[in-house]
Amino acid sequence: MGLAGKLRPVVVLLADGLSVERTLIVHVPITSQNRGSVLEVALGHLRFLSQESVANAQAIGSLPAARFERRLGALPPEDLDRVKQAVRIACGL
Repeated sequence: MGLAGKLRPVVVLLADGLSVERTLIVHVPITSQNRGSVLEVALGHLRFLSQESVANAQAIGSLPAARFERRLGALPPEDLDRVKQAVRIACGL
């Protein structure tokens, strides 16, 4: 569905303080396609991305740590809180 072979920015949701081996990284993809869903969190124009973007909590996933190339930046705390809330809604938590 358009995901294979493309590099995409994501919001990493795995806590830094966990004492577990990190073979998989839980993430929410960032996209420029805003469909107006309650599970899409508007992020505006982040300084490290070229377009206005949304985090799509409906597409939460995990990938092997080796698939992550580099850190692009950090979300403002209020945006990260809104992404976490969308994940809670998506997962019924």
